[in-house]
Amino acid sequence: MPGPNDKSKNSARKTFGRRLRVLREEQGFSQESLAELSGIHRTYVSSIERGERNVGFDNILKIAAALEVPPGSLFEDLDGI
Repeated sequence: MPGPNDKSKNSARKTFGRRLRVLREEQGFSQESLAELSGIHRTYVSSIERGERNVGFDNILKIAAALEVPPGSLFEDLDGI
């Protein structure tokens, strides 16, 4: 049964995914190239961008390293959530 915070969790995941997509596209990476650089599967990157995944800390670090950005920059649009 869904809890009272499930809606805000899904919203935060979608916001994180949108931010990841923006950063990826700004650098000209496809999902496939980002996946290869970060050592994670392309379908996982896709599901993150759609807000379907609760991304683990290790994967956040891998993605940030591949994008050559501070991990915190992946959360910049999450203020107030």
